[in-house]
Amino acid sequence: MATSVEIVIPVLNEERALHACIETLVAFTAQHPDFDWKITVADNGSTDRTPEVIAELGEKHPGVGTIRLEERGRGRALKRAWLASDADVRCYMDVDLSTDLNSLPDLVKAISEEGYDVAAGSRLSKGSEVIGRKLTREITSRGYNTLIKLMFWPPFPDAQCGFKAISADAAEALLPLIKDNAWFMDTELLLLAQAAGYKIKPIPVRWVDDPDTRVKLASTIWEDVKGLLRLRFGGRPRPSRPSG
Repeated sequence: MATSVEIVIPVLNEERALHACIETLVAFTAQHPDFDWKITVADNGSTDRTPEVIAELGEKHPGVGTIRLEERGRGRALKRAWLASDADVRCYMDVDLSTDLNSLPDLVKAISEEGYDVAAGSRLSKGSEVIGRKLTREITSRGYNTLIKLMFWPPFPDAQCGFKAISADAAEALLPLIKDNAWFMDTELLLLAQAAGYKIKPIPVRWVDDPDTRVKLASTIWEDVKGLLRLRFGGRPRPSRPSG
C-alpha cells in the first residue's frame, strides 16, 4: 500500500494565489503516483473569495479538501489540520510555493523511507539556493538561526522555512505541546522534537523570495525572540513516550 501523504496549505485571504498554487500542486503530485496524495487548504478566517475558490478547486480536483477556522493564527490552522489528518506523512508549505516542489519527494521520503520523524526545508544547508531575497531579510534570517544555534545547538540550520513534514506519531505527540499559534510554531515544533529525541532531517531547497509576503518583520522578530526565551528558560515539555 502506498504511503499516504497530506499536504496542508494554510491561507488567509489568498483568493489570487490559491488557484495557481493548487493547480501546480495537483499537477506535480500526479507525476509521483508512488505516494497517495491529499491536499488540504486550511482557511484561517478569510474574508475575501478564498472559500469560494477552495470550493471550485475541490469540485474540479477530488483530492483537494478544506478545513476552516474562524480564529486566526497560522500555527493554529496548521496544528488543527495536522491533528485532524490520518495520513502517514503530514506536510505543509506556503501558498506562494516559494520552495521548489522538486524537494517535496525528498521531504516525504525522509519520513516514509529513511526513518526520520521530522523533515525541514532548509535555505541555509549546503546545496540550497535562495533567489531574490532582500538583504535585510537575509541578515535577519541568519541572525535568528544563529541565535537558535547558540541557545539550543539544534540539528537543523533553518527553523523557519515554510516547507516541513512530520510523521503521524510525532505529530500526535508533539503538536498538543506547542503553545504558539502564529509564526513561531515552526521553530517551537523543531525545538520540542529535538528535546524529545526525535530524528530531524534538514532538506536543502531552492527558494524564491515572494515580494508580496504578509510577514510583518519587526513584530514577528519580537514574538520569535520571546518564544525562544520561553523555551530556553521555561523548559521544553516532552511527550511521555518519545519516538524510537
